[in-house]
Order: sequence, then structure tokens, then C-alpha cells
Amino acid sequence: MRLAIQAEDVRAAAERIRPLARRTPVLTSAGFDAQSGRRVYFKCENLQKGGAFKIRGAANLILSLPAAALAKGVVAYSSGNHAQATAIAARHVCSPATIVMPEDAPRSKMEATRSYGARIVTYSRFTDSRERIAEAILQENDATLVPPFDHPMIMAGQGTAALELLEETGPLDALITPVGGGGLLSGCATIARELQPSILVFGAEPEGANDTFLSLSQGERVSVEPHTIADGLRSPKPGELTFPILQRLAEGIVLVSDDEIRATVKFLLERLKILVEPSGAAGAAAVLFHKLPPGIRAVGVVLSGGNVDFENLAKF
Repeated sequence: MRLAIQAEDVRAAAERIRPLARRTPVLTSAGFDAQSGRRVYFKCENLQKGGAFKIRGAANLILSLPAAALAKGVVAYSSGNHAQATAIAARHVCSPATIVMPEDAPRSKMEATRSYGARIVTYSRFTDSRERIAEAILQENDATLVPPFDHPMIMAGQGTAALELLEETGPLDALITPVGGGGLLSGCATIARELQPSILVFGAEPEGANDTFLSLSQGERVSVEPHTIADGLRSPKPGELTFPILQRLAEGIVLVSDDEIRATVKFLLERLKILVEPSGAAGAAAVLFHKLPPGIRAVGVVLSGGNVDFENLAKF
């Protein structure tokens, strides 16, 4: 079975998004290395435009649309980071954006999305269907959907984070990213395994949102009811397109607790002086708390985002 994306799609995305997405820095920390027992390279997508890696996928899709489609607008549904990314990319090409967001989304993410010029439609994640709401808007305006993860252009765009990381670090023993719906992990695994076939690619998932872990264990997509502080990793099921890539290219999924995520957010802030949101810190938590197999010395970690409400940060 041919997978949804190939390495050449990631390379094409890197060229397409160059005018909009930043090439984020790669940082190291002697203190983190000492505590984790590994040499760790952090790809700092928390310093990306919009505060998260999501601009890579959203820009790749939106910048590929013809002018006629852009004039009719784009629609996305998201708890925050994908919302901001879609709004930023749409503004860049002067396309109207409507974002369907849960009413309990982090206030900072909702305010940021609105500041980029997007129209926000709220819903209850407990009683409403974001997909149905988005579909009604799409039909009304003949707009284009920008999905959060399960789309080839989105997946290829997200993979550019790993492409940049490996271009800078050279060969690594392992790569780990947070995993929600699987767009970031599938894109990164696609390019990483092509550049370095021996690299081990892992996803990090909260214990309370372990749908990808269960799905890979059972060989089919499994739904869960997610409960975790990592709001960006609350997708209830892996994507239809992302899952086959993870089955073929990912070494596995490691689970981290909310307490481990909190401790890692605090460590990164105190030691590296960078702010990483709980979702973005899941991969780093897996390394810090020794969840990876022994024998891995050099590991790349994607810090996927840095958008945190100040009220919540005080609880860490």
C-alpha cells in the first residue's frame, strides 16, 4: 500500500512554506543531558511563528491553493495552535478564515487567533460536533477545509521540522515528537527514515490520551475519551492517513503522565529559559523520565509549541 506522503512531498513543502514559516533554532542543555543520560537536541517549534509547528502544515496547504479558492476562504477546527496557524497563513494570502474552536479552549490561543483576523465560531466539545459545524460553514461559503492533521499537505508540511533538525544535527540515534492525531509524527517519520534509515522514531503521548499507543498495539485505529492537561494532544483517534505511516515507520509510542509533563515544562523554563506548553513538552518528558529504550545516545526532540495561558502556568 502506498502511503499518503513520501519524502519528496516534505522537501517540496519546505520550499513552499519558506516565505512564511521560520527555521527554528536547535538548542542543547548540559543539565538536561545529565539528568536524562543522553545527548539531546531540541527543535524549538515553541519559537515558531504562531508559537507552534502547526504553521508548517497550514501554510503548505493554503499556499498551494489557487486564487479562486483563496477568495472563497478557508475553514479549520482546532483547540488553538492549528487555529492560529490557519489564521496566520490565510492572512498572508488575504484569504478570509473561519475557525471552529471549543468554548473552553485556552483563552490565550483564542485571543491570538482572533488577533490574526480570523472569525471564530465556538462550540461545546461535550455536546456538539466540530466537524458538522465546519461542514455547514464550508457548504455555505464554498470554502476550503484546512484539517488539523489528516491531510497529505498538512502531514508533509509538519515533516519539515524533522528535515531542518537533521540538516543541522546530522545523524541521530532517535527522534521523538508529541503525537495527537499523528500529523507531526507521520511527517517527521517520513523524512527522517528516508534521510537516515536506521533512526528510531518515537511518538510521546499522555497516559490519559493513549489512542495511538492502543491503536498500534491492536493493529487498528482505536478511540479513547482523552483526559490530559496537554490540550493539543486530545485527539480521540489517530488519523486515517497518518496511522498507516506510523504503523510502518514509527518504532513505537511511549506514554508520559501529566505530572511528568508538568515537571518537564518547569525544567525547560528554569534551565533552558524557554516556555513550552504541556503538549509541546511530551517528547522531552519521555526523554527526561527515561521512557526510551537503552542504547540511544543522541536524540532529537521536537518541542512542538509554546502557547500557555499565564493562569495555567502558575500552577506548574
